[in-house]
Amino acid sequence: MIDREAKITKARELFLSGYNCAQSVAAAFAPEMGMSEADVLRLSSGFGGGMGGLRSTCGAVSGMFLVTSALHGYEDAQDTEGKKSLYALEQRMAALFTDRYETLNCRELLAAAGIEAKSTPSDRTPEYYRTRPCVRYVEACAGILADELE
Repeated sequence: MIDREAKITKARELFLSGYNCAQSVAAAFAPEMGMSEADVLRLSSGFGGGMGGLRSTCGAVSGMFLVTSALHGYEDAQDTEGKKSLYALEQRMAALFTDRYETLNCRELLAAAGIEAKSTPSDRTPEYYRTRPCVRYVEACAGILADELE
């Protein structure tokens, strides 16, 4: 049984302590993946900033997909059904996110909040946390993931 609120809280705390969106979502589910939090933080570190600062797919969504792949992924290249099942799950979760926020794109999510997207990481200051919408996306993805894993 996954405690949805505990996962959202953990993801929020990770984000507010300086981790990127992908790290925050993925590391909240480290126990379910059978991995240490440190390993998950390292594995997901390059997915922040919309994939390495490229401002493409939202890091929170990438973190959500990383967890989904760890728990429901396939390892046999011929496992067409496994691939279909995984992709269907990820598409369903992506649809839940886009229903709420209209896009999966980091640059567009930031622009909607009046924030200029940069390719370099921003300093995590009180102003950063006050103006960034990202904590909402981290919380949303942790919640969607917890719901889907139930």
